[in-house]
Amino acid sequence: MWLFNQKGASGFSASSTAEDVTEGIDGTGLTAIVTGASSGIGTETARVLALRGVHVVMGVRNMNAGREVKETIVKQNPNAKVDAMALDLSSLASVRKFAADFKSSGLPLNILINNAGIMATPFMLSKDGIELQFATNHIGHFLLTDLLLDTMKKTAHGSKTEGRIVNVSSRRHKFSYPEGIQFDKIDNQSGYNSLSAYGQSKLANVLHANELARRLKEDQVPITANSLHPGAIATNLFRYHSFINGLVGLFGNYVMKNVEQGAATTCYVALHPQVKGKTGLYFADSNEAETSVQAKDGELARKLWDFSLNLINKRPHSS
Repeated sequence: MWLFNQKGASGFSASSTAEDVTEGIDGTGLTAIVTGASSGIGTETARVLALRGVHVVMGVRNMNAGREVKETIVKQNPNAKVDAMALDLSSLASVRKFAADFKSSGLPLNILINNAGIMATPFMLSKDGIELQFATNHIGHFLLTDLLLDTMKKTAHGSKTEGRIVNVSSRRHKFSYPEGIQFDKIDNQSGYNSLSAYGQSKLANVLHANELARRLKEDQVPITANSLHPGAIATNLFRYHSFINGLVGLFGNYVMKNVEQGAATTCYVALHPQVKGKTGLYFADSNEAETSVQAKDGELARKLWDFSLNLINKRPHSS
């Protein structure tokens, strides 16, 4: 990733690592949930937050992998506070159980990092009958955030510390379907395009953060909500596209970020004092960045909010 070293206003660049952007920050006393923490940038995000003293709860689909990650982190850093809890974002029942279990633990919640994601999958429906990328990348995180918001509000008021919600989106949010969100065809296989559907789910991540930020600000709640592009990273997200996967293997080190650099923007937005009070923004390379025109559409954000709420309420007890 030696091609992109130019620093932005924050003092960081695309080459900055998660450790770089959190250097000198003390997160002792803070609790964070990181979804999808058993691999890729989720693992690195959990490791670095724990390194800075944050108590990290990893939401993981594969508990064996989650336990291994926890053991590795604690081996490197015996003072790390890390827990692994079962969470399948593609299942509304699993999201509800995770939120209930977390709340019953009595832990506070300062930081929620909606990181887990799948990319460009063949057309599939989730257990709840929702197109899989939209279900996993957006709806699961929308429900999780909704269920944990009261806990975050209590923590923010009780600790007098700003809460932060971080949605890991992608630059691909700029390449959704022409209408942005296909409200009438979310679960429709005809016209399905795996990359456009991925873009749609990532656009939903940005719109969700923006609308959440607007609502929290309106209610004068001391919690911020932002979204980000972690950068093009050589992870297993490309597993459904063997040609792209091959190119990543050949050229990845020259034009793509490594995992340490890929987790940087997430850790920056979650922990850095520079981001205090900033909300409804989109970040890339640990700096504020521009979104697509669709992502700035407040009406689209409100429509998505109502649509998502209706979807989770219509399917409350699916398993």
